[in-house]
Amino acid sequence: MSSRPNSAEEVSDSEQLLFGGPMKYDYGWAKHEMASGEVTFWSVARQMPRFLRLAGRMAWQADPRALVALVGAEVLRGLAAAAALIATNRALTALLAPGEVGHVLRAAVPAVAAVGLLAALSSVLSVVSGWAGGTLEPAVFRRATVEFLGIVSRSELEAIEDPEFLAEVDSARWGAMSLQNIIGQATSVLTAGLSLISAAGVLSLLHPAMLPMLVLITAPRGWGAVLTARRQYASTRAWLQHSRASNALADMMIRPYSAAEQRVHASGPFLLHHYGRMAESAEQEQARLAGARARTDLLTATLAGIATTGAFALLGWLVLNGSIPLAAAGTAVVAIRTGSASIGGLVSQVNRLYEESLFVRDLDQLRREGHRRAIPTGGTPLPERPETITVENVTFSYPGRDTPALDNVSLTIPRGKVVALVGANGSGKSTLANILCGVYQPHQGRVLWDGIDTATADRHEQFRSVALLAQNFQRWIFTLRANLLLGRPEVPLEQKHLDTAADYADLQPVIEELPRGWNTLLAKGFEGGVQLSGGQWQKVALARTRLRLTTPDTANRLPALVVVDEPTSALDPQAEVEAFEQIRQLTDLGITVILITHRLGATAKADQIFVLDHGRLLEEGSHADLMARRPATRYRAAYLLQARQYDTDIPHQRDTDPAQDTPAPAPEPS
Repeated sequence: MSSRPNSAEEVSDSEQLLFGGPMKYDYGWAKHEMASGEVTFWSVARQMPRFLRLAGRMAWQADPRALVALVGAEVLRGLAAAAALIATNRALTALLAPGEVGHVLRAAVPAVAAVGLLAALSSVLSVVSGWAGGTLEPAVFRRATVEFLGIVSRSELEAIEDPEFLAEVDSARWGAMSLQNIIGQATSVLTAGLSLISAAGVLSLLHPAMLPMLVLITAPRGWGAVLTARRQYASTRAWLQHSRASNALADMMIRPYSAAEQRVHASGPFLLHHYGRMAESAEQEQARLAGARARTDLLTATLAGIATTGAFALLGWLVLNGSIPLAAAGTAVVAIRTGSASIGGLVSQVNRLYEESLFVRDLDQLRREGHRRAIPTGGTPLPERPETITVENVTFSYPGRDTPALDNVSLTIPRGKVVALVGANGSGKSTLANILCGVYQPHQGRVLWDGIDTATADRHEQFRSVALLAQNFQRWIFTLRANLLLGRPEVPLEQKHLDTAADYADLQPVIEELPRGWNTLLAKGFEGGVQLSGGQWQKVALARTRLRLTTPDTANRLPALVVVDEPTSALDPQAEVEAFEQIRQLTDLGITVILITHRLGATAKADQIFVLDHGRLLEEGSHADLMARRPATRYRAAYLLQARQYDTDIPHQRDTDPAQDTPAPAPEPS
């Protein structure tokens, strides 16, 4: 079996078996991956000014003083380099002039001193440039990162879940780092470019024939730099997916999450065998690349050597026939060496500058798109404690799905009651809960708080009126204290508030076992960090929710609605019963509770039950109503099915009345 792919699209047998083909990233930033491998002179020439203007504008906003210092220092360094070459020519002219040695040396002192002073000035300017760049780069990164994170955090949840928008986010995420990198790369390009211009300008002043000499000696070096860079990029681009596969496999072999099964199933040798074959392929490619690069470097060096020999032969001929003095020839040698040294770095930095600029462009595009998809500010004030929340003919669809997640749903939720949303997975329960919270907006229909349409209301005011205990609640990799403070982060909280919330969620026994109590980091793998169990995390989330429900915000406002989605899935039976009772007690505070759970034993105490099926409202009523209704409801059938798992006295066959437990058919769409 061959282990080495022949091209970027071909994969080894190991990769085909383990990954089903090449591992190509699906992230947004990957669309510019190795973009400079496709770079051409004209594409750079057309787009580079726009990229640099964009980077310059952001740099100016971050730290205008540092930007002025950076550009000014580099321009002055370029002028100093040109002046140094002119001073060098004068020094050589004086030193090579006929006459008494002392007189010659005295005549050369001003020019030599000028060369020294200009060299010192260039060193000082280099320090200033380094300071300015070191100051500007982190300032740009900070500003761009804060702006990027702010754009994403203010975007609608529907945008965050949109794959196209996420691709833009992924790509723009690298824009902040690229923007920082661009500062240094643009500085290097400016330095090399000014150095090359200075050398060319001085040579033109010395003799018209000398400028072509510079082109003659630098062209092979520039061509070699481009050719070597493009070979490297082509190889990297072709083998990037194979490197990813190897890295992914190595990561799976060393991470704790796979360690137990590797040992029990003895899968380690199998994985190691395939990693070895893939590593062998990479080794062969590296050897091939090294050989190709050596041949290219040899050819480049040969051409550069021939060009250098020809250039200096021409220079010698000009000296011999008296076209230029010997001093000018010496200056020309210095200028040629300066320009030659600049060309390789210039080509390399232009390539990198182009690739980084693409991500900066994406960051700018996200700024515009993020503004369009941001959660709007302002709107009609909402009642602090609505007596009723009404859902009118609400329809909502996720992108890329043929059927709606909610289809013409209408229901009414009274204040201070426990309302249960029941249904199979995918029935639309969590979607409806998110619409009630305001993180989704209906595509059709309305949600009314005492008659006020939330689509025209102040959304941020709606968020302040809601608490959310989601099934996939956030396990913040922070201390326990910070995890609770995030329930009401905008308000300074005292320890008594945290203790009260912890008592409510029965969290105190967990705190007593933590090595640093409230200040324990809840993240295993860090010094002093611990990993909580699923049930312990649910108590943390319950305490955080309680803290939000009982602590007023900065406007002295408490939430009116709490959405609780599968709050007890990781709790033991006793803790589960206690948790549901605690949730029930929230209504004593005048809070409306939306309860989503598959544990139908908990819904028996709900004031109102809404049964959803494939996005449609199928049944509604109290537990007693739904259990007594004839023909039998879908809810009754599901409740009895769960009850039989716990009560062995309930026979597993159907009751004597066949229609009693038969679910009612779904109504036809209206």
